[in-house]
Amino acid sequence: MESVYEAAGGAEGLLRLAEAWHERVMADEVVSHAFSHGFEPDHTERLAAYWVEALGGPAAYSRRYGDETSVVRTHSGHGIHEEMDQRAIDCFDHALEDTGLTSEPLRQVLHDYFAWATTTTMARYHESADDVPDAMPIPHWTWTGQVT
Repeated sequence: MESVYEAAGGAEGLLRLAEAWHERVMADEVVSHAFSHGFEPDHTERLAAYWVEALGGPAAYSRRYGDETSVVRTHSGHGIHEEMDQRAIDCFDHALEDTGLTSEPLRQVLHDYFAWATTTTMARYHESADDVPDAMPIPHWTWTGQVT
């Protein structure tokens, strides 16, 4: 059985998805606030590499950029932002449409992954980035949900 990564078009498909999502969030008046203090020029490539690894592809993110701890720390210490999270998920769902990743069950699996990551892992340490544990592995997601 092919992985979610393969079904999404591999690294190229996930890069297109990351670009479509980033374009949508930058146009959203609420979600774009998360980027108001700037972001890495290669943000979409980093995001795509993270999704590649999380969805069953090569460990591209871990090799080049860091572990889950570094990702979660970037998203931590900014308070609770449920409306922003939901709008980011909505942008992701639209980005799935923009990139043609709408066949089932792929669309639902990608939605579930992104919603889970947004509302749990990335939102868990809302008070302080210092609360994020060291050496966290990137969680992996399959057709049946989280596996690590």
